[in-house]
Amino acid sequence: MTYDLIVIGGGPAGYHAAELASNAGLKTLLFERRAVGGVCLNEGCIPSKALLYSAKLYDYANGGARKYGVTCQNPVLDYAAAVKRKNKVVKKLVAGIELSLKKAGVEILRENAVIQRRTDDGFTVSDREAKHLLICSGSEPVLPPIKGVETAMTNREILALTEVPETLDIIGGGVIGLEMASLFNSAGSKVTVYEMLDKIAGPFDREISDLLQKSYEKKGVTFKLNTQVTEITGASLVSVGRKASIAGLGLEVLGVVQESGAIVTDERMKTSVPGVYAAGDVNGKSMLAHTAYRETEVAVNNILGKKDIMEYGAIPSVIYTNPEAAGIGETLGTANRKGIDARETKLPMQYSGRFIAENEGGEGLCKLVWDKSRLIGAHMLGNPCSEIISTLAAVMFREMSLEQIKKIVFPHPTVAEIVKEAVFHA
Repeated sequence: MTYDLIVIGGGPAGYHAAELASNAGLKTLLFERRAVGGVCLNEGCIPSKALLYSAKLYDYANGGARKYGVTCQNPVLDYAAAVKRKNKVVKKLVAGIELSLKKAGVEILRENAVIQRRTDDGFTVSDREAKHLLICSGSEPVLPPIKGVETAMTNREILALTEVPETLDIIGGGVIGLEMASLFNSAGSKVTVYEMLDKIAGPFDREISDLLQKSYEKKGVTFKLNTQVTEITGASLVSVGRKASIAGLGLEVLGVVQESGAIVTDERMKTSVPGVYAAGDVNGKSMLAHTAYRETEVAVNNILGKKDIMEYGAIPSVIYTNPEAAGIGETLGTANRKGIDARETKLPMQYSGRFIAENEGGEGLCKLVWDKSRLIGAHMLGNPCSEIISTLAAVMFREMSLEQIKKIVFPHPTVAEIVKEAVFHA
């Protein structure tokens, strides 16, 4: 049987692409060797957020709510029960995706996909033929050459724990490491974060990173910056980065160009081989689920003959700690290093009445970065900035001017009004 499209990998990039393609009339086959939803749904984004929410509720019950006039007697975090709920959430969402794929007419094969050859009018993958290939095989954790690394946990193992470790060493102060530090600190672990750089949160704005670090130091998390780990002992999480998962796919059969271990793609998500596309973490460009969704839309549109290109300038990032941090585009530092004569607007989140009403004693910050009258970056600390940053993404994507942004009406009272306040202070 010949397909119009074979999609390799059923994570956010793959399942979204398969459904789009099938609904557009393409006969589509999806290979997924494990569970539909990929790392994000099964071992990353969703399960971590479910557990972090349990931890946030426990923080409130365990004294945090007193600031709001609410007292809870002897609260207990039943971590095993929280994990059970997490598994239920994941199961429900996986079932929903599988149902959507079935309704769209996508055929799913739960096995490894191996590219075997190019044919006269397409490609052969594990004895199935297709006119086009879309590689969405995702990513996997980087395991550094450290003594004892084989005993350490990755995101998969730490999210499967049903008991809270007494102590937890986290190697890597990026998004995953910080979210797990937040979770297990709230759950009762003595957490130490080791980071080779002189700041946490990777490319996030330094002032935001520093404030987030101070917030967690007050809660008892220890940070060791400028530190290289040489040996791992005890309960440890390794989260120093991720790499494209491409081993064993058979890319060498087609001669697909790679760079730094990832598949090279252009703005239309095309690889070096005509008819072969790649999207999601496998191309190493952004490694975020929401980026993957958009990349697959671009890929499928181009397969269908519709003009579409991928733009990476307005993609937000979020750290779902408590408080949350979010950022998009340039920081003042990165803009200046690029030769942009940028300026910055900075306001405490306390300029928002809703923030003060719901964040007693909480610190927060909103920073907007401008190139003349155009917004080129935004960075925030404070709840719920994960729900606010998309507004700024839309503003940047549309390249709205300062005067146009001023005309946006924000509902009152909302924390998002901090954006309007910052704009009028620009």
